[in-house]
Amino acid sequence: MPLLTAALWYCRQLYASLIHLLKWWTRYLRRKFTKSRSVWAEVDLPGYCAQKWKGETEQARRMREVYEDLFWRHHVKYVRQVSRDNYCVLRAVLFQIFSQGIPLPPWMKTVDILKLPEKLLFSQGCNWIQQYSFGPEQYTGSSTLGKLRKCLETLRNQWMEISSIKDPCKRGNLCSALFGDEAVEHQMYEAVKFIMLHQVVEVYECLSDKECLPGFFHLLFRRDTSPDPLSYMMNHLNSVGGKRGLDQVDLFLLGYSLGVNIVVYRLSKFNSKDFRVNCTEASQRAWREVALLTEDDQHYLIPVSQI
Repeated sequence: MPLLTAALWYCRQLYASLIHLLKWWTRYLRRKFTKSRSVWAEVDLPGYCAQKWKGETEQARRMREVYEDLFWRHHVKYVRQVSRDNYCVLRAVLFQIFSQGIPLPPWMKTVDILKLPEKLLFSQGCNWIQQYSFGPEQYTGSSTLGKLRKCLETLRNQWMEISSIKDPCKRGNLCSALFGDEAVEHQMYEAVKFIMLHQVVEVYECLSDKECLPGFFHLLFRRDTSPDPLSYMMNHLNSVGGKRGLDQVDLFLLGYSLGVNIVVYRLSKFNSKDFRVNCTEASQRAWREVALLTEDDQHYLIPVSQI
């Protein structure tokens, strides 16, 4: 009997240990899987709002009113959550470009973007681009050009591959895999930042010729922190992905650089003219549209009209 009792006790302990290990492994896999997803699947808008804005505070009641307006008047039926880091807006815009199969903008088809770092450095005398910082990774010195070329190559190759896929299901599956690879994602976002810098340099060189330029460039260069491309890079772009995200005027530059019309629903501006903002000049509204939704002008969601 003592031997049988000991055996039963041992079996119970082993069973309890196996259950504990299984639960731990399940939680680990869930955390790992969740962490790897930077863009979540669509959830219905009313359900998302009800879950987030519970209670009867003034703010909760107001936000429920805003979401109801989005649902009925602006026909936003679903929403995708996006990882809340300082690449958030770049991630939300690029994901929509890829998932919609939007092709490279015309200017990227005529310019070898892999040569842009050398072009700025040697042809346009922008030796300061070697002070470019890659988001959380600070100044990289002599390796900057090589890293930028690698980032631009990753962006170009992924963009061309995904936009060539006509089947929405296959394109969606590839997007899901791509936006679960943090290293590749960060390379693409840094490439987009550098393309924005390239556009600023190109436009800045035309200011003296008084060419007809999109109005937001005048706002950008009028800021004390970005009167020229160098200060724009040092005071703004270098921090994106690390300490900060993009400002509102940067969204105009982002859409201009990627050839898309960015529409932003700013929920904090409900019942004002700034509630729904087109971050594109009127002459460029024919570009394909991507939409953003923000409650605080810092973190962004992806609104979806239909699946």
